[in-house]
Amino acid sequence: MREDIDLQHYKNRLEDRLADIKKQQDSRKPHSGPVELDQGRVGRLSRMDAMQQQAMAQAAGRLMESERTRILTALDRIRSGDYGYCIICDEEIAVGRLRSDPSVLSCISCAQKSEVK
Repeated sequence: MREDIDLQHYKNRLEDRLADIKKQQDSRKPHSGPVELDQGRVGRLSRMDAMQQQAMAQAAGRLMESERTRILTALDRIRSGDYGYCIICDEEIAVGRLRSDPSVLSCISCAQKSEVK
């Protein structure tokens, strides 16, 4: 377990962000169904616009779910004592990197290597 980081601080930040994501997901549920077209606006452009808005909402939902999964994993790692260590190489993750994104699971070196692939 790392002594150089305040685990409670990171746990609080992660839990706060998780609550924000849940609120956003709950508020989006009524809008997640099929897109209904405005009958006052007829034509191909209005249908394309509605389809584009639906695709953007779905993509945002996938990103939110991905972040939620990372946060849950980080919270599990806090409980197990593995938080702050890279899941790939097991080296310490820089404090600045954790400060920027407490849900990050890998060190900068491993993150850069995975982006190159």
